[in-house]
Amino acid sequence: MPDPDHLEPILRKAPRPRADSAGALTLATLLPLLVIGLTALSATSSQAQQAWVMDKEVNLTLRTGAGTQYRIIGSLATGDVVTILTRGDGWTKVRTAEGREGWVSAGFLQASPPAQVELERLKRDTDELRRQVAELSETTTDLRTSKDELESDKEAKRLEIDRLTRENYELSAEARWPEWITGAGIVLAGMALGALLGRSSGRRRQPRVRL
Repeated sequence: MPDPDHLEPILRKAPRPRADSAGALTLATLLPLLVIGLTALSATSSQAQQAWVMDKEVNLTLRTGAGTQYRIIGSLATGDVVTILTRGDGWTKVRTAEGREGWVSAGFLQASPPAQVELERLKRDTDELRRQVAELSETTTDLRTSKDELESDKEAKRLEIDRLTRENYELSAEARWPEWITGAGIVLAGMALGALLGRSSGRRRQPRVRL
């Protein structure tokens, strides 16, 4: 937000709006005020930046004004992040993460996170990586177990197919056994009949000898 004390001289120099014959403000008077307001907001936004309470065991007081004579309205600790609103002579106006605005001693702020904050962040990142590695390891173990189970199931199915194939062959052989016996009997009967017929023919051809 723009500082009212900072904008007061600018607004004092701006032309006062006047009413035309219809009692409405003219565009010529509103335009300078709009430009001044946008310029002030842009300057304030460009000055806003983040800062951290420096890496020391401090309890930085937040005051209503730029000086120790002003009332304390809060405190900041090492690693707390704030948004810089205005820089003064040894004091800086900031906005805390909770949205409270006040002044703090500028010597206890730094532009980058302190080592303690970075160390905690690295520790969190390391813990997160370890957790992910543990999850991946568990997933790998589960996949290996599933693979072993699939291979075992595959082998069991192969053995079952072999068993069913043998049983089917045996059943087929048993079903055709009567046919084989019948065929063999027919062959044997034919051979016996042929032999008998051959003997009969041989006997008929022998001439009778008369004395």
